[in-house]
Amino acid sequence: MCFPGVMRLAPLKLRRGDRALLEADVRSGTVEARTAQRARITLLAADGWSNRDIADTVGMHYNQVGIWRKRYTEFGFAGLGDQDRPGRPHVYDHDDVLLLVKLVTEPPPDSATRWTMDALAEAMAAYGVPMSASQAWRICKSLDLKPWQVESWMTSHDPDFWEKAADVCGLYLDPPQNAVVWSVDEKSGMQAKSRINPTKPTVPGKPVRREFEYKRNGTAVLFVALDVHDGGVAGWVTDSTKSENFVAFLSELVHQTPTGLDLHCIADNLSAHKTDKVSTFLAEHPHVHIHYTPTHASWLNQVELFFSIVERRLLRRGEFASTDELAERIIAFIKDYNRRALPFRWTYDGRPLQVA
Repeated sequence: MCFPGVMRLAPLKLRRGDRALLEADVRSGTVEARTAQRARITLLAADGWSNRDIADTVGMHYNQVGIWRKRYTEFGFAGLGDQDRPGRPHVYDHDDVLLLVKLVTEPPPDSATRWTMDALAEAMAAYGVPMSASQAWRICKSLDLKPWQVESWMTSHDPDFWEKAADVCGLYLDPPQNAVVWSVDEKSGMQAKSRINPTKPTVPGKPVRREFEYKRNGTAVLFVALDVHDGGVAGWVTDSTKSENFVAFLSELVHQTPTGLDLHCIADNLSAHKTDKVSTFLAEHPHVHIHYTPTHASWLNQVELFFSIVERRLLRRGEFASTDELAERIIAFIKDYNRRALPFRWTYDGRPLQVA
């Protein structure tokens, strides 16, 4: 096609070896669409097509076709790539980065409790360093600074920390003769929750699906004692952590322990573990000994490992129509667990206990 009065341009002269590269880009299913389009424009121009004919074929204005024809003429195959955008990108020097680090490691100047990337960019601009929120994020990421995250820890200020920790670890590693070591604790606030509509089981291609809304059917407390060197678990589900329940559970452990053996029970510092009722019970049962973990160090108690197992395997996805059903399921879980229970392989290196 040729428009009257319009002079047809001479065919575009391709440089040696470029035709094969251009044809490969046109055929490729992996290059970007714009790359393939520019390669096709160049090939059609080399075949003698006019800019208007090419524009009609590739769906582009003929002036833009002329730009790509000119770009190839001046720069060859490399000229078909994207050019850098106008304007020199801002370069942040060592002092700029140090300023950002100083800001992000201090509280924000307003009443906010943490930095956002927009606020950080505004603060940098106030110091004469223009910066976008995305650039602030990239610099923070490169320095492994994460002001949007928070981690918690608990420090024990117990003056007898090391003595108590050594006592507990000694029971684990070198238990007394003719004795059973029980790791004792309560898991409180267990909710008996049920979904408003039935949960749908997994099918190929879809995970288990359950409704977000749920109904609360009450809460319960689980008392557990872990036989540290046997691996077996004794459990009792009740309504609260009050001292009377703790004493009742200790009494149950006495009944479960063979006659003639001492009981060494490791417990945390919950107030219910240190009442007059507990003192009276211990006076009446001199073969029962309670060893308290240091304050804020209940993670030294191995029973926490079992609580983690119960949480992951039963409670987290469990649905219970009542606290009675919750109690029945927990006791059934414990019975099944005891059929193959083994002691935990435990060492203490100063970090919290973990279950693989």
